[in-house]
Amino acid sequence: MAKPKPREQGGGQIAQNKRARHEYHIDEHYEAGIALEGWEVKSLRAGRINLGDAYAIVRNGEIFLFGASIVPLISASTHVVADDRRTRKLLLHREEIDKLLGAIERKGYTLVPLSLYWKKNRVKVNLGLARGKQEHDKRDTAKKRDWNREKQRAMRAHNRAA
Repeated sequence: MAKPKPREQGGGQIAQNKRARHEYHIDEHYEAGIALEGWEVKSLRAGRINLGDAYAIVRNGEIFLFGASIVPLISASTHVVADDRRTRKLLLHREEIDKLLGAIERKGYTLVPLSLYWKKNRVKVNLGLARGKQEHDKRDTAKKRDWNREKQRAMRAHNRAA
């Protein structure tokens, strides 16, 4: 008898918050689960999420995700009143929550969702412990990115000529 193939475990990227890397210095990364409703999971499979304005806060010793917009599918949410910007609970270990709470309150950090992805058929959120960038930091980052791009072009041109 043939051995059954292992089922695809997901691992695919659902959404990414590109603006967060531009606006913040990311110091640490945390992986958190997220409490979702059924219609939200179906919408995520269709890729209908926006993390642009999302952030996470600690309230009563729990962490919640605010501002993430999951647009409901018309076919999947006919029997419920779907709130696309509802507050969603993030699932972390108590030690991680305490550590994050200390960093947020004492050092002035912000919790920013960087990406959503599938892991073993569950949705995970990559949270970044972040500090805000100043305007000059953003300009420096843009200059470095442009310089690296120009270096790559020059190297490719040099390799073609050789």
